[in-house]
Amino acid sequence: MLLRVPPLLLKCQLRCQSQLATSYLPTIYALSTAPGTKSAIAVVRVSGTHSKYIYHRLNNSEKKLIPRRTLLRNLYATDKNLLDKALTLFFDSPKSYTGEDLLELHLHGGKAVTSSVLNAIGSLNDRNSGIEIRYALPGEFTQRAFQNGKIDLTEVEGIRELIDAETETQRQCALSSFNGMNKNLFMFWRDKIINNIAQLTAIIDFGEDTEIEDTNNILQLVKENMVQLKEEINQFIQKVEKTSILQSGIKVVLLGPPNAGKSSLINSISSDDVSIISQTPGTTRDAVETSIDVNGYKVTISDTAGIRSHSSDEIELLGIERTIKKSEQCDLCLLIVDPSSKPLINENLTQMIQSMQTRGKEFIIIVNKQDLLTNENHLKSVIGSLKEKLGDQFPIITVSCKTQEGIESLIKQLTKIFQRLSETTDESSPIIASRRVKEILHSDVLYGINSFFVTTNTGVGDDAYDVVMASEHLSHAADGIGKITGDAVGIEEILGVVFAKFCVGK
Repeated sequence: MLLRVPPLLLKCQLRCQSQLATSYLPTIYALSTAPGTKSAIAVVRVSGTHSKYIYHRLNNSEKKLIPRRTLLRNLYATDKNLLDKALTLFFDSPKSYTGEDLLELHLHGGKAVTSSVLNAIGSLNDRNSGIEIRYALPGEFTQRAFQNGKIDLTEVEGIRELIDAETETQRQCALSSFNGMNKNLFMFWRDKIINNIAQLTAIIDFGEDTEIEDTNNILQLVKENMVQLKEEINQFIQKVEKTSILQSGIKVVLLGPPNAGKSSLINSISSDDVSIISQTPGTTRDAVETSIDVNGYKVTISDTAGIRSHSSDEIELLGIERTIKKSEQCDLCLLIVDPSSKPLINENLTQMIQSMQTRGKEFIIIVNKQDLLTNENHLKSVIGSLKEKLGDQFPIITVSCKTQEGIESLIKQLTKIFQRLSETTDESSPIIASRRVKEILHSDVLYGINSFFVTTNTGVGDDAYDVVMASEHLSHAADGIGKITGDAVGIEEILGVVFAKFCVGK
């Protein structure tokens, strides 16, 4: 006796509370383009019930607004002085970003122009006449879009990630939330849980009229479904953990003896003078970090202090100590070797590499100063010595920071490693979920499913109370997904977290 339940059945009854009508709120306005800069265009955004009123007052006209049509209009202050000639664009409710009437003013980008228009809008505030207009809070436009049901919380977080994206892979990651792909997956999981809750409800409601065999079959099917769902959620979390490296940046550390060319290499890869270059050994005393874009990947490269066999300089020793700590925390180590030095790698550096090798650190050996190699036999001799010292499990690449020879090949090799580290080589798009989402998946969704297994493995079927508890645990898991998307009780508690990092005007 298996019941087919419509996917929307038993959805959180308080969803409507997360889609609050915002008509009672003040009309808000803000500069949506970067503030404090001179540019060709500046966009001022207005949202709320008084958007039309603001337009007519600025335009000094009562002509009817035509939604979604760009119009060139003069904008005036309250004293009828001309402020600017601007492109105006109006979106009527609910067919706008916020769900409210929304006005955009595309101004000339001078600071004086934008300030005068913003001041003119603010001067229209008149509480005594029931006209409340104020400057927007950070993220308030997007928050109103959420409150009016235009987007859910996963899409809100996707918008924030898209704005913050610095590289191509970060942009692709943000799209999984921005386009609603994560939302669709979460709602699919929620519908699956709800359908299985319905099966347990059938046992509670009709258990006395149902054969024990049918009851056991229902329970077994629900357990199998939850096992499959738990595996899907764990796979999702694992992929998120793997690709989260794309947000923070792949950590790369340059190692090597003093004057091997570490600073020169970081400048060659970044195409910028990030590190100080000097012929004097030990110039770099501390780790110098820079974030760069390598073929769409955000990479944080640390140029570290050179590792000598012996040193009595306290500052240099402190820098070497920090080098070791950086190496322990990195995702990839680049060992830079000077082919003209004797020995190629000193004992301290060898021990450090062997120690990191046992911890499974990724390595590339880079023979710098390729232009100093006299012939092919010289190169073979250097590579042979490196393999004898460190083994042949590391790729060895030769470059010249002076002539830039081999730098392009190195970047290609780095890109392949970055793809593997972040699991962006498969056909599916990389995904990123916020810490909030990951915590809820662990503490609510998986916790509820695991509690369901505990209950069902201790005699469910003979005791109706156990069936009720099993159903309650799955309800807890479903409510957890509701917290992720915004379809849950207590949603106000998490709005501050979600919108805290938004800029004003978004």
